[in-house]
Amino acid sequence: MELPISVLAAALAVGGSVPLLIYGLTAGNDRRDDSIRRNLAGDRTIVDDRTRVLQKSALERAIRPAVRSLAARARRLTPSGWIVGLEKRLRLAGSPARWPIERVLAAKVVAGILGVLGAVYYLAESISGLSTIVAALLGIGAYFVPDLILWGRARERQQEIALLLPDTLDQMTISVEAGLGFDAALQRVASNTSGPLAEEIRRTLHEIKLGVGRQQALQHLVERSDVPELRHFVYAIRQAEEYGLPVAQVLRTQAGELRIKRRQRAEETALKLPVKIVFPLVVCIFPSLFIVLLGPAVIKISDIF
Repeated sequence: MELPISVLAAALAVGGSVPLLIYGLTAGNDRRDDSIRRNLAGDRTIVDDRTRVLQKSALERAIRPAVRSLAARARRLTPSGWIVGLEKRLRLAGSPARWPIERVLAAKVVAGILGVLGAVYYLAESISGLSTIVAALLGIGAYFVPDLILWGRARERQQEIALLLPDTLDQMTISVEAGLGFDAALQRVASNTSGPLAEEIRRTLHEIKLGVGRQQALQHLVERSDVPELRHFVYAIRQAEEYGLPVAQVLRTQAGELRIKRRQRAEETALKLPVKIVFPLVVCIFPSLFIVLLGPAVIKISDIF
């Protein structure tokens, strides 16, 4: 059975656009240009911007401007509420440098186009009510794939921050009790640890150095992470400064409460495991076990009768 020309063209378009999408979206922004390095090193053979641009590969000159243009068009057509929500998800995911909001918008548009082409290809095989619903879900779902990836990344990052927070508060408590101030304790923790929480603390300290108030910088920290435990900690520090309570005592109390919450969260996860295991146990393991155990008996009984 020969496929229609439209189906073959759609398949070729999908297959050809995937490599271009991968190249255009994964080309690092931090990639250094050889001509710029030579100019900074003192080699003045390349001085004009046109020569520098022409030295780039044809794909880099064509794909990256196309991605930027596509992102600009997508930003104009996307409702402002969706843009705000996407920016929030990017903040919760850590604002990755390789994935600014323009690149995410371009990825959403390209993924939606690929989903529509896949839906057209699926409908070309057989048109029915079920196939139409599946094709519609495929086309719409592909557009929201980048949102799901960002949501998963943000959730993992929030869980990691909540997991690291008790140990970080213990280090801050020791530093404050040893005589350091609150900002100095933050600086010491940020320099001696790694991970998303340390990155956020370093960013908060940078804001304080630029002249932002401590309370406002801590509030920005809460907004960037959106972790309930961190929000309670910032609120406790604010109350301690307003009422003149010892910061070390507040830190120790918060660290103890967070350790209890972390243990309770681990116990809750452990209690959920038997329920989560039921489905793969019934669907995957039990049928294979029954076939192995009862298969020979069924064969012998069939031979007897």
